[in-house]
Amino acid sequence: MRIHLIAVGGSAMHNFALALADAGHHVTGSDDQIFEPSRGRLAAAGLLPDQEGWDAHRITPDLDVVILGMHARTDNPELLRAQELDLRIQSYPEFLRFATESKRRMVVAGSHGKTTVTSMILHAWHTSGRHADLMVGAQLEGFDRMVDLQEHHEWAVIEGDEYLSSPVDLRPKFLWYGPHVTLVTGIAWDHVNVFPTEEDYIQQFRTYLQTVQPGGTVVHCTEDALLEAVIDDVRSIRSDIDWVPYSTPDHAPTEGGSQVTFEDGATMEVALLGAHNMQNLAGARACCSAMGMDVAEFDAHMLDFTGAARRLEVMHEDKSQRFVAFRDFAHAPSKLKATQASVVGQFPQRQVTACFELHTFSSLNKAFIPQYEDAMNAVDHAIVYFDPAVVSHKRLPALDAEFVKKAFGRESLEVITSKEALAERLDTVPSSDHVLLMMSSGRFGGVEFNPTPRPATS
Repeated sequence: MRIHLIAVGGSAMHNFALALADAGHHVTGSDDQIFEPSRGRLAAAGLLPDQEGWDAHRITPDLDVVILGMHARTDNPELLRAQELDLRIQSYPEFLRFATESKRRMVVAGSHGKTTVTSMILHAWHTSGRHADLMVGAQLEGFDRMVDLQEHHEWAVIEGDEYLSSPVDLRPKFLWYGPHVTLVTGIAWDHVNVFPTEEDYIQQFRTYLQTVQPGGTVVHCTEDALLEAVIDDVRSIRSDIDWVPYSTPDHAPTEGGSQVTFEDGATMEVALLGAHNMQNLAGARACCSAMGMDVAEFDAHMLDFTGAARRLEVMHEDKSQRFVAFRDFAHAPSKLKATQASVVGQFPQRQVTACFELHTFSSLNKAFIPQYEDAMNAVDHAIVYFDPAVVSHKRLPALDAEFVKKAFGRESLEVITSKEALAERLDTVPSSDHVLLMMSSGRFGGVEFNPTPRPATS
């Protein structure tokens, strides 16, 4: 096939380009800005556009399909030319469904934990010698890219995002996939720019569960009240579905992670920490079982699983000084709470400083920020950072530090609005008997933690 990707520089889109080229297709792409690591990876594969920017002349009648990324706008000249030529135009989730139509699809959905659960499933599946098509939201150890599509694979393992498919396809991505097996981790209102009310957001999951293939399996977390209400609604009209519940197994911290005991009595030690990761582990275990893997085999393959990139990823550790710094992708209120609870529970004898960046459209929206009330209360020292320039760029009303502080409901919360002040504050974090937790879906404006020796505080 001859395939052109508009907005090829995106995290998912450039991985699609790499996967499609590897599968033998003729691939081209375009974008107005391409940053690392996308730029270097596309260049190494010979797929980097000759120049940045949009050019309608790239769109020719011999193209079999044009894949449209979310970064493009509806007036994109290449999109307009493709429409003029009446070419097949697809979002990447639509193309992914098309490419996996003959496969059995395992889709991980939910407001939190999707990447971690998908990573666990793929790790167990591939280390067992099995192989699957895949689409996951982070770079995984042992995998060359975040997307793989091969004709001979029986299964496709997909991280199912509920955000919009493309600028001209305003359906949530996961409505395309039609899973044979799916897991839903939980429901916590997100993407306020697309789903202005909580009920709007919840309705997407009701609709999604009705797309499960006849006789399919739904693995669901029983500890989420909103999700269980949705499950009850759909169960009443989908008696053909096998509903498989899961919950957080018993666990205790160890020197290198956690010891976990499942409901069937199986016990294992993993290099993961916190109740949220144990819940994810139980869900992944149930999914692999539904896909035909014995749970004992799953357990054996998870012994060396260390997690997905930027999911409680260790940035720096000095065991002699009892200090560790983590980076985490958390950005929604429920994710913040779960991540902090994991860290505090793992290091009860250490002080914890947590720094959270308001970076997404929802988190910078004055109407949504009150959802963060009490979301930073589990740690000893709490910092919230945002860049007023990013707020302006997203065309949102200006924020002030006092409003943010009041919304979070913590009197001692530190609100920082400049990169320079953030760097100075991070320099004061003690380097012994302490944990630093950096949480963001962004990069804190480029500010990096500098692990220089500093005294402990009480």
